[in-house]
Amino acid sequence: MKHCEYNITSKVWIFPGVASWHFATIPLKESEEIKSTFSGLKRGWGSFRVKVTLGSSSWETSIFPDKRAGVFALPLKKDVRKKENITYGDTISFVLTIKT
Repeated sequence: MKHCEYNITSKVWIFPGVASWHFATIPLKESEEIKSTFSGLKRGWGSFRVKVTLGSSSWETSIFPDKRAGVFALPLKKDVRKKENITYGDTISFVLTIKT
């Protein structure tokens, strides 16, 4: 069975622009493994469907390639950030599961 669950620690950053989207970066090692192992599951814009568990929150979303760094970026929903008291610059830990 493919390894599809990753324990990630990452710093929260904001995408420059009007909408102020908050993201967490999937580290290079895990990003490369996801790209090579799950290439057949790739969706539009090179994204992958995932389930995320962070604190007491779980949700489904997609990770998107950040071509500047060769890694994936995880968007952090506003309601999750509020519930989990997450702000820009925080270091967060979460479980990322690739939807197969």
